[in-house]
Amino acid sequence: MKKVILAVLILSFLLGVGCMKSVRYSEDEIKAFPPETQENIRKGQVMLGMSIQEVRYAWGSPDSARILEPFEGKAREEWIYSTLSVYGTRILLFLDGKLIYIKSGSL
Repeated sequence: MKKVILAVLILSFLLGVGCMKSVRYSEDEIKAFPPETQENIRKGQVMLGMSIQEVRYAWGSPDSARILEPFEGKAREEWIYSTLSVYGTRILLFLDGKLIYIKSGSL
């Protein structure tokens, strides 16, 4: 019974804390963002429309990134987080500095 409880505690810890990197910002750095964005950053969550900097504060630097061909004259970047989550790889697409697409799963 003790082994089961210990296993559940370890799994809970890994799912709750293991999927986020350590804090990547200070409260002073995010105070100018809208309250909803600040809360998402604190929770380690990203939302469509976030800026590159806001995503970096929420999730840290990506494991890999690449500059894509511009679309209608607007810069595009693809960020890949392969070690962020136990749920698989996350791919983020930015257009003109704003998050427009999030895909979760394996590559």
